[in-house]
Amino acid sequence: MVGGSHYGIKKWKRVGLGAVTLLSTVVLAACGNSSSSSASSSDEINWFIPTEISTLDISKVTDTYSSIAIGNSGSNLLRRDEDGELQPDLAEKVEVSDDGLTYTATLRDDLKWSDGSDLTAEDFVYSWQRIVAPATASEYAYLVSDAHVLNAEEVIAGTKSVDELGVKADGNKLIFTLSAPSPQFMSLLSFANFMPQSKDFVEEAGDDYGTTSEKSLYSGPYTVEDWNGTNGTFTLVKNKYYWDAKDVKTKKVNIQTIKKPDTAVQMYKDGDLDYANISNTEATYKANKNRDDVVDVPEATTAYMVYNQTGTVTALNNTKIRQALNLATDREGIVKAAIDTGSTVATALAPTGLETLPDGADLAEYVSPGYSYDEEAAAKLFKEGLAELGTDSVTLTITADSDAPVAKAAVDYIKETWENTLSGLTVEEKFVTFKQRLEDTKNQNFDVALVLWGGDYPEGSTFYGLFTTNSSYNYGKFSNADYDAAYQKAITTDALDPAAAADDYKAAEKALYDNALYNPIYFRSGKGLQNPDLKGLVRSSTGLSVDFTYAYKE
Repeated sequence: MVGGSHYGIKKWKRVGLGAVTLLSTVVLAACGNSSSSSASSSDEINWFIPTEISTLDISKVTDTYSSIAIGNSGSNLLRRDEDGELQPDLAEKVEVSDDGLTYTATLRDDLKWSDGSDLTAEDFVYSWQRIVAPATASEYAYLVSDAHVLNAEEVIAGTKSVDELGVKADGNKLIFTLSAPSPQFMSLLSFANFMPQSKDFVEEAGDDYGTTSEKSLYSGPYTVEDWNGTNGTFTLVKNKYYWDAKDVKTKKVNIQTIKKPDTAVQMYKDGDLDYANISNTEATYKANKNRDDVVDVPEATTAYMVYNQTGTVTALNNTKIRQALNLATDREGIVKAAIDTGSTVATALAPTGLETLPDGADLAEYVSPGYSYDEEAAAKLFKEGLAELGTDSVTLTITADSDAPVAKAAVDYIKETWENTLSGLTVEEKFVTFKQRLEDTKNQNFDVALVLWGGDYPEGSTFYGLFTTNSSYNYGKFSNADYDAAYQKAITTDALDPAAAADDYKAAEKALYDNALYNPIYFRSGKGLQNPDLKGLVRSSTGLSVDFTYAYKE
């Protein structure tokens, strides 16, 4: 990225596969109105998502499904093509200084918002300021400080004003100033949370901004219609003001929430959907995996358990208890029992396929600290931990998503193996909706929780940034100095040296492993059924999971 290079002006290639996910329960996608206008309509695409979207607020979105709506109705400076490469979108080009500290984006001429008003470089500045402003309280503010945008940390802390952030407009140019090089910075220029926002529009809408489709303004290939803030259906409608509208072939993408995977599969077979995920249950997977219309749904997603270490769950502040739980976790058994649908055993926090190191090694394999299933060692440590606590029994509740079909089978299996291995342990199960589980984990309203994280960009920091002391995604609220130091070294001293950064992530992973600060379960990947007539759809394993910009039906 350094060396005066720029992301050129080559025309987007139009067909695609690549794939991505953010925070979420299950990775799926979107589809038709409840009055579904049949997948046979050539100028409409019918899609589905497994749970309702929660917001259209660009600064605050953190979940996969809302990001599908935002990522298709908004545009950023760059957009990923079917090969996963960054291509110019609202920017004509992005240039990088030799020292990697200055990025200059030149906007295309005559950019417009969906209401026909002018879209300017100032709209980007406002979006970057809004995500770090303390008043907005965005969970993703850390992305800006971790990318070393000048003064970001101070702005987030409230010691400097947003005007001092290293993002400035100069006519049709945006100039980003970093305090240190950042390997992930170029990726952020395609990320949904940094799409432009109109200050006038946001301020006029006030607290209602992003709560319905009408209280949003759009810069991308589509606009969102018919979302009232709570309903499970909405429509992506072609945006005539998009700079490349002439190449957007699809007039409407109908998206509906379908919570039962079998229902989606049946609707697909009936011609009412253009896609259905088959990796939710083993039965569905096995019944459909050999069909000719199966497609890969690549992901960089890890499912893991977090332990509440705030002190409210006394047992989980005991290292031996946590180590015992990790050793009593039969990951291979869990995958076979619950997620035998293309997913694999997790060996670390960073999943396979996220990042390939300079020597060709996969980051996940490189950092793996050696998680194992050892009943004997687990039982011994648990007994010692109970003695340290002065008790002979402990009850722990595992919280998981009720709308993720694999969660019940996974938790059942974990409960059985934990109770069988660890004498004195009682495991209770709690299933709540994905939206509720997000709230519960955010507020430390849990003992043990099964969560998923999908990478935002193809570099290790998108996972290892989760567990720093001050991260809002460190749901267990533990603090480990070795972990923090390793992560900081990766994103500062070693930021432009992927091999050295991988060593740092390995050290971070070891700190997690040695102290049993979390428990990796599986790397999610899956397959779906997709209409063979659907072309040009771009899937990504990080960021925007499904991009309809140039998708069409033959």
